[in-house]
Amino acid sequence: MAINGGPNFQFNPSISFFVNFDPSIDKNAREKLDQLWEKLSQDGTPLMPLQEYPFSKRYGWIQDKYGLTWQLILTNSEGKKRPFIIPSMMYVQEVCGKAEAASDFYLSVFNDSRRGEIARYPAGMEPEKEGTLIFTDFMIENQWFAAMDSAQPHAFNFNEAISLLVRCENQEEIDYYWEKLSSDPKTEQCGWLKDKYGVSWQIWPEVMGEMMADGTNEQLDRLTKAFLQMKKFDIEKLKEAHQGK
Repeated sequence: MAINGGPNFQFNPSISFFVNFDPSIDKNAREKLDQLWEKLSQDGTPLMPLQEYPFSKRYGWIQDKYGLTWQLILTNSEGKKRPFIIPSMMYVQEVCGKAEAASDFYLSVFNDSRRGEIARYPAGMEPEKEGTLIFTDFMIENQWFAAMDSAQPHAFNFNEAISLLVRCENQEEIDYYWEKLSSDPKTEQCGWLKDKYGVSWQIWPEVMGEMMADGTNEQLDRLTKAFLQMKKFDIEKLKEAHQGK
């Protein structure tokens, strides 16, 4: 989902998107990877050049012309198939070394969750600390994510430019995820929160989308005025505003 969010927050590589090209699934995977790299390179900025690395025969990390970052990788699923695109979180600066703890935390909060692969930095790869994560992936609610630590000097951290949206069916779910995830009341606004690792989430009632899709201009105005005053969304109050009560 994309919104126009104004100038306050800029995309950065703390959350990027893995794009998995698997030759065991598509014999033209490498060619398609190169084609996508060429398109993303137009007015983009390579962060890691497209070439062979110890972990892949073909990999590159690039920031496109809009500032969004993508990791294109030639993979081999070996029976462990992953989605074509996977959001990836990089834990840097004060949260460097927290990728495992953070992913454990997310696995504990959400149902239908499990860890996939995990790989750790060995000794001798300073400034990376031995035992922190080169890579892990994990699934929560049928959505795959990846996470990694990086002790390299980075001039960025997680911010609101990319958030993770949780679609809730009822107030009970909203209350649960809000209580579990929110760590800083000062960052709570309009259904947004930040967790203890700095990742932004939107705790979103499904019915809100329905009301916005079907509402008249007057109903949308009332709904907007109501939710702009909220931190955690209150479904009943949103419904009352939509109905003009």
